[in-house]
Formats: sequence, C-alpha cells, structure tokens
Amino acid sequence: MSIQTLISQATIPSSPFDTDSFNQVVMSTYARFPIALERGAGCRVWDTQGREYLDFVAGIATCTLGHAHPALVEAVTRQIQKLHHVSNLYYIPEQGELAKWIVQHSCAERVFFCNSGAEANEAAIKLARKYAHTVLQIEKPIILTANDSFHGRTLATITATGQPKYHKNFEPLMPCFHYVPYNDIEAVEAAISELDEGDYRVAAILIEPLQGEGGVRPGDIAYFQKLRQICDETGVLLIFDEVQVGMGRSGKLWGYECLGVEPDIFTSAKGLGGGIPIGAMMSKSFCDVFQPAEHASTFGGNPFACAVALTVCQTLEQENLLENVEQRGEQLRNGLQAIAAKYPNHITEVRGWGLINGMVLNTQTQLTAADIVKAAINEGLLLVPAGPKVVRFVPPLIVTEKEVEQALQAVDKAMAAVTENLG
Repeated sequence: MSIQTLISQATIPSSPFDTDSFNQVVMSTYARFPIALERGAGCRVWDTQGREYLDFVAGIATCTLGHAHPALVEAVTRQIQKLHHVSNLYYIPEQGELAKWIVQHSCAERVFFCNSGAEANEAAIKLARKYAHTVLQIEKPIILTANDSFHGRTLATITATGQPKYHKNFEPLMPCFHYVPYNDIEAVEAAISELDEGDYRVAAILIEPLQGEGGVRPGDIAYFQKLRQICDETGVLLIFDEVQVGMGRSGKLWGYECLGVEPDIFTSAKGLGGGIPIGAMMSKSFCDVFQPAEHASTFGGNPFACAVALTVCQTLEQENLLENVEQRGEQLRNGLQAIAAKYPNHITEVRGWGLINGMVLNTQTQLTAADIVKAAINEGLLLVPAGPKVVRFVPPLIVTEKEVEQALQAVDKAMAAVTENLG
C-alpha cells in the first residue's frame, strides 16, 4: 500500500479524545500539548478530530522513514508472523545480520543491543568502567561529560547529563562523573590534569557530536580532533552518544563522520528502529571487555526489533536518503535564516546538521520555544523545543522539498502570530 493511499484513508475522524480520563490513570511525566494523535502516513499525522499536521518532530528524531512506510509495514508484518521474541540464550540470526550491517557501515567492530538510548549509554558507562578497572588499572574511574548534555533518564545517565534541572530531587547521584564546557578543549585538559591524582583518574569522555536536548549545538571539528588526540595519548576512552544525531540525521550515517574522528565506543537508538524500540552500543574490539553474564537485556536484540531496524538501515541506502537529508537540511536552514532576518530582535541564530536544526531565540525576548511550538500547532506544524530558547526541527528523513516549504510557511505564520501578541 502506498503512502498516498494511506493519506487518503487517514482523514476520517474518530470520537473526541477524553484527556481527563487519560490524566486520571497516566502519570504526569510529560507536559503534553493538547492534541491526541492516532494515525500517520509519510511526514503527516492526524489527530482524533481528523485534523492533519506536518510532523517535524518524528517522535523526537525517531521516525526515520516517517509513518507507515511500506518497507517498514512489510518488515513488521513478515517478522511478527515468523518469530518476534526469543532469549539471548540462543543465537538470533536477525540480530547477527543487523550487527553485521552496522559493523560494515561504521568504525565499530562489536555491537550490543538493548532497547533505548538510555540503556545504550548505560552499557557504554559500564563498559568504560570495566575497561578502566581491568585494563587501565584505575581504582576510581571518572567519566567526563559536557555541560548542557543529555544522556538519558536512568540514574546513571541523568548523572552523566550535565544539566542540574535533571538532577533535582533524584540525589544522591552516581559518583565519578565530572562536567566540562562543551567545545572547550582547555577545560578538558585542565580537568584531566586536576582529576588525575591519587586513586581517581579520568577513564573516559562521554560526549555528543551534536548536543540535541542541549540546544542543537554542533560540535567543533578542531575540538573533537583534539579530544581524539588526548585520548590516544592517555588511553582515555572516547565515547560518542549518537542516540539523536546518528542513523543519517546529520546528513552522514553517523555524526562522528561530520567531525573527522572515530570514537572508541558509540551509542545509537531513536532512528535505528524507525520508531520500533531498539538501542545499540558499539565499540572497537580492543575495549570490548564484557564477558558472559556481565551485561544483558531480556528484550535487547530480539528478532522483531532487529528485523525492522535492518529494514530501516537498508532503506536508507536503497532510497538514497542521506542525499535527501543534506539537500532538505540546506533548504530548511536557508528558509529559517530568511525568517530570522525578519525577526532580528527575537531570533539570533539557525544552527544544525542535516535534518536536526535549531532556531535559537534571543535570551532577551519574552518568547520561548514553547510559545512558537504552540503557535506552529495552530498552523498545522508539529515542532519540539530543545530547551527554553531553541525550537528544534527533526522531520523524517524522507521529507520532501514541498513539505519543507510548507513547514517554513507555517513557521513564518507562527512567528507573525506570536510577535503580534507581544504588541
């Protein structure tokens, strides 16, 4: 069934959604926008009232192929009829095929599968700590992370996250993490010099090639190349969190390719399964020190998730989506810069790679990212904040030239509406 057919079938509204009933039984862990989505096709979704939206959120950089992509539908249908879950006590052919694809298309030599980005980062943290103890002979290994980073919601990964707002009321945090400013190599060098005394030593640097939740802030090439040099000279492991920027979103398959360096360990999730939960932690063979029973996941690497993820990987190649990401990303940034020029008192910068971009608001303006997101919803466009002053644009990688233009028109109208309300 084609995307066009799915779109034509997706316009029939159902009954109104009862938000009060929902809120009575679901924990309030999200401040939700007041729409309920129930259908999708391509880069478009429909709410329970039948209203259509252009989706530039994509499940927060997750729906790589958009919604109801025929290849994804076929893969899901085929695998669920065959075998959807068995234990990792047995060999899983689909898991091996996906790992082989990743190894062939990256600097990785080993892969561990899990279910989410946070789990992938947990695995990386554990691997780094074991490597520190068994290879580097560090009694109390420290992992450096960056201010304004985001690495997940588990206790270890919120500790790794260099944003105090995520730490509040969850103390005591995990020990042996230290934060440094992003893109500041002198701060890294000073931290290593200061921390490498006594029983404590820096064992790893965990960092995003582009900070997503931290404001869509790209890494500086010279900074990352110097990080690689420092790690080579000291034996410190270089770990990249590619949960949001990986799987083609940057215009390259992996974010590290934009920086001209290779990590020792890197993580993926979000776009890897195109919306089906899966995570992965990849490493070079020299630091693959896990042994049986030291790390595991009941659902990680199951046949269903791996078959779907492999389809996503293969479709990226078959449909030449990386070229589309580069072209549509340039179109989007150019259009956003034109809008920014109309509102110089409110918008200071447009930044990003490929199809992960941020429109940065002036810290002096009353406008927030949430204000613009709400206004965009009224124009039929879904966007997502990346902090209080950055509006994030992360559409499916299949987005078309026409759809980018429609999104830009909606942003222009949304900006006109919110600035008019300021008087």
